[in-house]
Amino acid sequence: MADEKKSKELKLADPLEASIDPATQQMIKRAQELGVETVFDRAQNMKPCNIGVQGTCCKNCAMGPCRLPLPKGGIEGEDTRKGLCGATANTIAARNFSRMVAGGAAAHSDHGRGVAEVFLSVARKETDAYHIKDYHKLLSIAPHFGVDITVTVDGEVKDRDMDEIALEVAEKAMNEWGKSDGECLYLQRAPEAMYNRWKELGVLPRNVDREIVEIMHRTHIGVDQDYKNLIKQATRAALADGWVGSMIATDLQDVMFGTPNPVQSEVNLGVMKADHVNLIVHGHEPILSEMIVAACQSKEMIDYAATKGAKGIQLSGICCTANELAQRHGVPIVGNFLQQELAIITGACDAMVVDVQCIFQNLANVAKCFHTKLITTHPIARMEQNNVLHIEFDEHHAMDDAKRIVKLAIDNFENRKSEVMIPSQKENQVVGFGVESIEYNLGGTFRGSYYTLNDNIINGRIRGIAGVVGCNNARTKHNNDHIAVIKELIKNDVIVLTTGCSAIAAGMAGLLTPECASVYCGPGLAEVCETVGIPPVLHMGSCVDNSRILLAATEVVKAGGLGKSIKDIPVAGSAPEWMSEKAISIGHYFVVSGVYTVFGVTLPVDGAPVFRDHLYNELEDLYGGMWDCEPDPIKHAHKMIAHIDKKRKELGIDKARDRVLMDMAARQAIDV
Repeated sequence: MADEKKSKELKLADPLEASIDPATQQMIKRAQELGVETVFDRAQNMKPCNIGVQGTCCKNCAMGPCRLPLPKGGIEGEDTRKGLCGATANTIAARNFSRMVAGGAAAHSDHGRGVAEVFLSVARKETDAYHIKDYHKLLSIAPHFGVDITVTVDGEVKDRDMDEIALEVAEKAMNEWGKSDGECLYLQRAPEAMYNRWKELGVLPRNVDREIVEIMHRTHIGVDQDYKNLIKQATRAALADGWVGSMIATDLQDVMFGTPNPVQSEVNLGVMKADHVNLIVHGHEPILSEMIVAACQSKEMIDYAATKGAKGIQLSGICCTANELAQRHGVPIVGNFLQQELAIITGACDAMVVDVQCIFQNLANVAKCFHTKLITTHPIARMEQNNVLHIEFDEHHAMDDAKRIVKLAIDNFENRKSEVMIPSQKENQVVGFGVESIEYNLGGTFRGSYYTLNDNIINGRIRGIAGVVGCNNARTKHNNDHIAVIKELIKNDVIVLTTGCSAIAAGMAGLLTPECASVYCGPGLAEVCETVGIPPVLHMGSCVDNSRILLAATEVVKAGGLGKSIKDIPVAGSAPEWMSEKAISIGHYFVVSGVYTVFGVTLPVDGAPVFRDHLYNELEDLYGGMWDCEPDPIKHAHKMIAHIDKKRKELGIDKARDRVLMDMAARQAIDV
């Protein structure tokens, strides 16, 4: 009876307040009518810990947890708050922040390690399922690993054997996670001035694993108790994530699966089809999902689906696995992080296949209410519920595993229990902009260059560049802050680069098509988009592909005219609805790469004002970038715009200039 009374008291989310997306609103309402609990309802009934939000709760030993809330009136005079061991609020907040960096760096870099292991199998010819699809990309990255692509024979320079190059790249890549000396090789891909600054400050990572392990050691009770020293180590780990583990993951995925080029796709729950087998892949690693694409397209599986009464197989994705498949194959995206339960609630999801990161354990509970088969595939990511199938993926038997999964989905098509309700909402989108494709779009095959972008920044048509990335967060209105920030930026002539769930949100709002530029952009950006034929918001892939944004910024520096380091460019970063440790690691590697970076929702540092000031102000003197937090999306966007304007002024390009026809003598004078 008490339990029944308690359940009646539980609050339900207001669909209109929970999301700006009509399809999501419709499915929240359906879930509530069916009595199926979702993340939106749970957010109404569980409030966040006030002290944890401030970043000043320490549970790193059994004498705690020690809670050091910030007094309501703030700190007057000396801050005397201490944990049992004497740890100050600054130490506790810095330890917690650093551990978030370690967790995020571990997630993305472990993704990279898995990709490198598969690539090593390819190079050793131990698997028939995977092959090198982009030899040009392999040749472009080999020198960054110190791998020669030519060989001198009898005084004649010849192209080196591709198999030899691939094997040496694979071995060098694997070594980046645990080599015993030296520094990570990819760091020298950064602008020279930035690399030299990292070296001067002593933050060049030695190898990926060491920097993550060292954070865990330093944050153990009684070790590092200086917040500045802790953040220095967090910087090493973050750089090892962004400029090494994640960047290697992106590069080797491009080599094996193809470097993305712009492709048209669709997005939102409406991509599901009632008369098809609906198979959804969810997570972050494309190793298995690439095989599932091939299996779904095979005549064997299509014919088998027909025997079960299905008109075909509709493969779609959620989160970053979705972005990976969309940017290479045009596979439709069913939704982002907060929509994962809703895809099952349609009643049309025959199987959902998950790998790692951002998977709700509650998916298993929702699947029990429907016919959906929930399948885990990774040895480090299993669920305790007994209705979850585990099919452990092995790259050496990749196609067999993929076909087994697809067959399970097809067999389940006949078992749909409840009425199918698929929202009608879906949008067209253009996805798959990478460093290479942006260069091509700006200048074509023979004149590809970032100079066109720089020229339009200098002449003021484009005010600056913004990276808007990151997750959804149930503490904010689903997709609202992403879209409000992006629309405000492009309205003010700031071109946006986006990845992850933010990119999916942009697609759902219709912002990933060239046509939207004339509707939402300021006149300068609209003119550029119309001329070049690109959207004002460029989808650059999954969250591990934030490394593409780093390299795009590096190409801007190389093209000239906008300074010698990323910190000089009119650029700003944003994560309006962040929620994961990965976001903190990503944010930090952008900050220490010279990018002013604003987070929405909250940042767990407010309980330690001195430490917060270090992140929000002092880091700019060290690295050129700094943290900030602004929950209001319009103010958030205008903080970014103000920083962009500040950089334009420092570069002397803040005033409009007349365009003049120059003769050769005048051009030579500028060069001098």
